[in-house]
Amino acid sequence: MTVTSLAPAPARTTQYKVTGVRVLRSEWAKFWSLRSSWITLGVAVFLLVLFGTIASYTYSPDATATGGPPGGAGGDSTAVSLALTGVTFASLAVGVLGVLLSAGEYSTGMIRSTLTAVPRRLPVLWSKAAVIGPVALVLSTVGALVAFLLGTPGLDGEKIALSLGDDGVLRSLAGAGVYLGLVAVFGVALGVLIRSSAGAIAALVGILLILPGLASLLPDSLYDSINPYFPGNAGQAVYALHQSSDALSPGAGIAVFAGWVALTLAGAAYRLVKSDA
Repeated sequence: MTVTSLAPAPARTTQYKVTGVRVLRSEWAKFWSLRSSWITLGVAVFLLVLFGTIASYTYSPDATATGGPPGGAGGDSTAVSLALTGVTFASLAVGVLGVLLSAGEYSTGMIRSTLTAVPRRLPVLWSKAAVIGPVALVLSTVGALVAFLLGTPGLDGEKIALSLGDDGVLRSLAGAGVYLGLVAVFGVALGVLIRSSAGAIAALVGILLILPGLASLLPDSLYDSINPYFPGNAGQAVYALHQSSDALSPGAGIAVFAGWVALTLAGAAYRLVKSDA
C-alpha cells in the first residue's frame, strides 16, 4: 500500500478593507489608551471650573483691572465672563493635547506604522480631528456650565448676577465649549503641519496669546482694522455675552476662527500627502 502525504493547506488570511469608520475607531481607541489624554482633559476641565469659581467668589465691583483677582475686576464684568475666566488656561490644555495627539506620533516614529496601515493618509488626519474635537467640546461645555453654577452663589446680591435662563447665558457657555473644541482641532492641525511637539505648542501659544499683543505695535488705524480677526480675538467673540464695539459678533467670531482652523487643516493635509513621514 502506497501512503501519500498531503501538503498542508495554505493558511487563510483575512484581509480587512481600510475604511473611514475603521480608521476613526482606531484613532478613538488610540486616544483613550493614552494616559495623557485622560490627564490633560481632566486638567482642562479642572482649570475651567477652578478659575471660574474663584473669580466669581472674589468679585468686587470696586476692584481695578490691575489690582483685582483674575477676572474679578469691575467694569464690564458679568457673571458669564467671570465663570469663563479659565477658558484661556483650558484652551492651552486642550490645544496641547491636540498637538500631542498628532505630533507625538512623529516624535515616537509611530506615524510610520499608522501611515502604513492607512496608505491614503488623509483619513488619519480627519479621524484625529473628529475624535478630539467633539470630546473637547462636550467636556468643556460641561465644565463651563459647572463653573457658572458653582459661581452663582458667590455673586448673590450683585448687580452682575445672572441665571441660566437669562438672555445669552446658555449661548455663551455653549460657545466656550465650541471654541475649545476648535482649539483642540487647531492643535491637531498644527501638530501635523509642523511635526514637532515643541514647535507646534510654541506656535499654538504664539498665535492664540502673543500675536494680538505684538499687533498692538502696528499703527492704530491698521491695528483696529485687523485686531478682531486674529484667531484668539475671534475665538473670544464666540463666547462673549455682549458684543463690544471693537469685536466681532458671536456668529462672525466662530466663522472667522473656524476659517483659521480649516486653513491650518488644509495646510496639514497638503503636507501629510506630499511629504514623507
